[in-house]
Parts: sequence; structure tokens; C-alpha cells
Amino acid sequence: MATTTTVYAHVTKDPEVCGGKACIDGTRIRVMDIVALEREGYPPEKMLDVFAVPLTLGQVHAALAYYYDHKDEIDASFTEAHEGAKESERKRGEFLKRHASR
Repeated sequence: MATTTTVYAHVTKDPEVCGGKACIDGTRIRVMDIVALEREGYPPEKMLDVFAVPLTLGQVHAALAYYYDHKDEIDASFTEAHEGAKESERKRGEFLKRHASR
């Protein structure tokens, strides 16, 4: 039986939610999603309007605080996502190459 673990105020990790990545409690919004918005220049107040799920400013700030306290973990998630996207693109290119000659 998998359990959700609160790892930080408003931040949980659950192996059955987003692959166990740190998420805002009760949502599937990952800490890295909030960090990505920050990197794009969104202030925390504007982040509240991005997601279909209602968030509080406290949840957004907690996610950002979690990032600054666990920077290596979240940065590794970005690297993993980037590598996964590159691999998918490589496989797509191979698939298209094989089927273009038909």
C-alpha cells in the first residue's frame, strides 16, 4: 500500500502521483512546474492563474521554498525530463526515417 508523504509544508511525494516527484499537496502540480514558471518570469501571484486547479499563494511559495531547499533534486528532474524529450525525439526521427522510404 503506497502512502503519500508530506515532505514539506504543502509539498508531498506519492509514488502513485507524478512518479513520486514533489508535488503541491492534493494536486498533480509538480514543484518543477512552479519553478519552470518562475524561470519564465512569472511572479507567484500570476502563477495562480496558470493552472486549472485552484492554488493558494502559500502553496506556490512553499513549492518555491522546497525548490531552494532541494535544488539538486528538482534540477535533476529538469535534466531527466530534458533527456527523456531528446530520446523521444530521436526515436521519432528513426521511426519517420524507416517509414519515409515506404
